[in-house]
Amino acid sequence: MANEPDDFETFDHILATTRSVRRRIDFERPIEPEVLEACIDLAVQAPTGINAENWRFVVVTDTEKKRSIAELYRQGGEALVKARGVELKATQREHADRLHEMPALVLVCAEGRPAAGSAAMQVGFYGSVLPAAWSLMLALRARGIGSTWTSLLVLHEEAVAEVLGIPADVSQTVLLPIGYMKDAVLKPANRKPAREVTYWNGWGTTRD
Repeated sequence: MANEPDDFETFDHILATTRSVRRRIDFERPIEPEVLEACIDLAVQAPTGINAENWRFVVVTDTEKKRSIAELYRQGGEALVKARGVELKATQREHADRLHEMPALVLVCAEGRPAAGSAAMQVGFYGSVLPAAWSLMLALRARGIGSTWTSLLVLHEEAVAEVLGIPADVSQTVLLPIGYMKDAVLKPANRKPAREVTYWNGWGTTRD
């Protein structure tokens, strides 16, 4: 197609190597506001239902507010451990302990609330904001900025809203702690191939 980029190799590499980055972050280097806003400009090109554009991005760089958010995040991690009876990985615990040191925290929100009891409405609601969060993660990755996809804070949504002044009719979704990467080596994850997770023309029907 005319005027279309054809560098699939670079694009595929970014898609395949955008991982959660909890270590090897330059905690001392701030994120330039113009760089982050450029990434958000790309993120809001993501698909959204009925042109809602109800996504909102709350960037937290204030030291005390980051500390408050980090404490709520740690509480969320402890609640998850108790609820599921699992232990957090060492990298996850370290990440929680140093969350307040991250140069910036980006909380992806959506104006409004999903309809209670309606799976279709909830899929439509979150499906109109989460693609933007993923696009933001990709745009950051392309600029050497690591991030981690986490939704633990939603366990303490009201407390987070109080810290950040978020209105009650705004839904919080994903938190992306971000920072420039420092000697991080990102590789494709070991995932099942498409042929093992793809059905054709009906559930359970594989391609010959």
